[in-house]
Amino acid sequence: MPRARSGRITHRRHKKVLQLTKGHSSGRHALYRTAHESMLHALDYAYCHRRERKGDFRRLWIGRISAAARSQGLSYSQLVSGLRKSNVEVNRKMLADMAVRDPAGFARLVASISANDRDARTA
Repeated sequence: MPRARSGRITHRRHKKVLQLTKGHSSGRHALYRTAHESMLHALDYAYCHRRERKGDFRRLWIGRISAAARSQGLSYSQLVSGLRKSNVEVNRKMLADMAVRDPAGFARLVASISANDRDARTA
């Protein structure tokens, strides 16, 4: 009985790993053992960074909203506080988009918050 060899299957598996590590430097894309290790780390980083990206975007949105609010004479915290008191439920993503693409609409929103705040103080 001939010896069973899994050459074709192993070659296919190695090829798949080497394909996944195509852009990696040095032996990390050419040698199977180091490529496999490199691939495992890359997949691990990809998983972690998918979660980190959500925080990155939130920071970006807050920065954009803050800049737009300052141009209207408010700080970010005053704007968010005013939105809460006015029961305006707009998420940060939409606020940032509005600040960048529709500055006039953002200014109207800030004005309505300021008007509500003045009314609350006088009452």
